[in-house]
Amino acid sequence: MISWMQRHKKWLVITIWISTIAFVGAGFVGWGSYDYGSKGGTVAVVGDREISVDEYQREYSSLYDQYARIFGNQFNQEMADKLKLKQVAYNTVIQKNLILSFADELNLDVTDEEVAKELVKIPAFIKNGKFDKNTYIKVLNQNRTNPTKFEATLKRDLLLQKMEKIFSIQTQNSELEDLNRLLFSQDDIDIHILKQDDIKINVSDEDIKKYWEANKDNYKSQPAVLLETEEVALLNKSFSDEEIEDYYKKFRTNFVKEDGKIKPLEEAKDDVIKALNQKETKTASLKKYLKLKKGEEKFVNKTEIEEAKLPFGKENNDEVLNAVPGDVLKPFFYNDKYVIVKVSNKILPKTLSYEKAKDTAKADYIKVTKGIELEKLATKTLENFEGTHIGFVSRDSFDKITGLNPNDSLTFLNRLFSSTEKKGKITVGDKIVLYRINDSKLAAYDKTKNEAVGKTINNLLNQELMNNLVKNLQNRYEVQSSITFEE
Repeated sequence: MISWMQRHKKWLVITIWISTIAFVGAGFVGWGSYDYGSKGGTVAVVGDREISVDEYQREYSSLYDQYARIFGNQFNQEMADKLKLKQVAYNTVIQKNLILSFADELNLDVTDEEVAKELVKIPAFIKNGKFDKNTYIKVLNQNRTNPTKFEATLKRDLLLQKMEKIFSIQTQNSELEDLNRLLFSQDDIDIHILKQDDIKINVSDEDIKKYWEANKDNYKSQPAVLLETEEVALLNKSFSDEEIEDYYKKFRTNFVKEDGKIKPLEEAKDDVIKALNQKETKTASLKKYLKLKKGEEKFVNKTEIEEAKLPFGKENNDEVLNAVPGDVLKPFFYNDKYVIVKVSNKILPKTLSYEKAKDTAKADYIKVTKGIELEKLATKTLENFEGTHIGFVSRDSFDKITGLNPNDSLTFLNRLFSSTEKKGKITVGDKIVLYRINDSKLAAYDKTKNEAVGKTINNLLNQELMNNLVKNLQNRYEVQSSITFEE
């Protein structure tokens, strides 16, 4: 085992960092944030298992939410498309169903009792310390699913877990100390940091225009939509005590305190009145919607807006983006009003004129030119390398690299310990770090790191094992797909 790790040091370090990033997002679940065609239907058949559109949607939604939580506001539909998230979700459900098909062949199953035991552990369904059926159904309704679908999904997940346990392997305790010392090994280094800011270049309009001409396809307007909209403000009607009490009795579980307890009518009265007004407003907006759709009335507002700047919230924005020109969307509630949207046209990105692209092209030209000159300088400087002695560093010595911020330091150290060269250069953002390794040694054994080391290695080994299993299963079971993805 140790000899294998030493031979694959470079691969090991890279995958450890990749897996660390990947595991940050694991476990987040999203519901219905992507709409693929109709709610019914099948996207693929693996062996005897059908993959429904719902199953595919859930996988896509879960992946989208993971990335959104990691990257925050930077993540949007455009980035998801660039990452080919739809295809990743599709490949993931195919792989899962290959494993499930093998479980079927092994006659492996999950009982209703096992599903029930798992169900009562889910915090979202717990009320006053125990599983509550009404809360369970309410939460599922809010997430646009039902017990039959949810429990079928849970059953699939539990069956996958069983398969993973069957094929899981664990690092032996006798190897853990050596792995611990290897993963946190240390290098004694000298470094010299070169920065793009230190490179001076002269920029002329002719240089920028030539650069733009060669790269004009990179300078395009943002995709946009031409919308016609109508808003129906929230009504402010008066309701009798009987109407308020009747509505409260029917929907009392919708009015809860922060601790999860249902509000008494006296506390919930304002919320009930608002809900009644929203109901009345919805009725009015649906009447308005029908008139607009039939052309009996005209939309008041027209606006052109970039797709990335749609303001209606993710679910409603997706509905707008998935519409075709001419579609009039049913009213949706947003910012205390109902909004009716007609998608008049979709405006594709167009190449920007030189005048509009000039500032961006200039910044890009400077960055690219400085990068080229910096690379030349680094190559020349490395020939007669003289650096600052840092001493022994390990992968977590980000506070020892003067001249780099913590994130850049971690990037440099990751690449340093991935390298098999004793002297070289590593690009980090707009800098190049020249390095020389004077000596290397295994780290002192640190028992407190055993758990992290064990989990990381086990995850990597089990992931590799499952990948190999999936490859074999691809030849074992026929996969019939009903969708394709453009490259």
